[in-house]
Amino acid sequence: MIHQAPKKYNCIIVEDEPIAAEILETFISRDSELNLVGKCTDAVHASSLLGIHQIDLMFLDLHLPVIKGFDFLKKLKNPPLVIVTTAYHQYALEGYELDITDYLLKPIPYDRFVNAVGKFKYLMEAEDALLEIAERDYIFIHSGKKQVKIILQDIFYIESLREYIHIHTKTDTFTFKMPISKIEASLNPSMFARIHKSYIISKPKIEVKSAAVVQIKGKKLPIGRTYKPFIDL
Repeated sequence: MIHQAPKKYNCIIVEDEPIAAEILETFISRDSELNLVGKCTDAVHASSLLGIHQIDLMFLDLHLPVIKGFDFLKKLKNPPLVIVTTAYHQYALEGYELDITDYLLKPIPYDRFVNAVGKFKYLMEAEDALLEIAERDYIFIHSGKKQVKIILQDIFYIESLREYIHIHTKTDTFTFKMPISKIEASLNPSMFARIHKSYIISKPKIEVKSAAVVQIKGKKLPIGRTYKPFIDL
């Protein structure tokens, strides 16, 4: 029997009130599935943490110095899931428009914290189930609270860039935060091939191929040395 390692979700606290930050840190330490990567008091430090680490959850205070919480959130291209913390209940509506996971009013009671983290975990588990192959001709990929349907026939190639993947299709490019290995596991190997640590291609879409390169949609993609022996194009 294979025992899976317990899940760990990386989180950060963005909070300029030391006592509020300390309370959140204490609450987080009681949950074995949460891993606190860092605490910061402003949006600038938070941005750098988000750039360095793969963060799943951000506890975000709205009243930050210089840039306010919601303004900071609007500027983020691919934000993690967010639990907002504030002393002002009138911001709740704007928070839900921004796809906030939950909204905690200070002083935060522990049971409300647990409830909010429960919502976050539910969303993350939905994302882990993420690559549901509903039928053989398309996949659903979770993006935040939404599910994006991608027709497999439309995919030309998939490109990995740090913790993101770009799925290049006939009409569009879709970006998701996930490792390329995760989507690779859900694709039919008779139709798709991993040719490089950064590329998966659709075999029927190959226009030109050589020992070192394939061309798809006019773009030359390298074949990685370690992948060559295993590729059947």
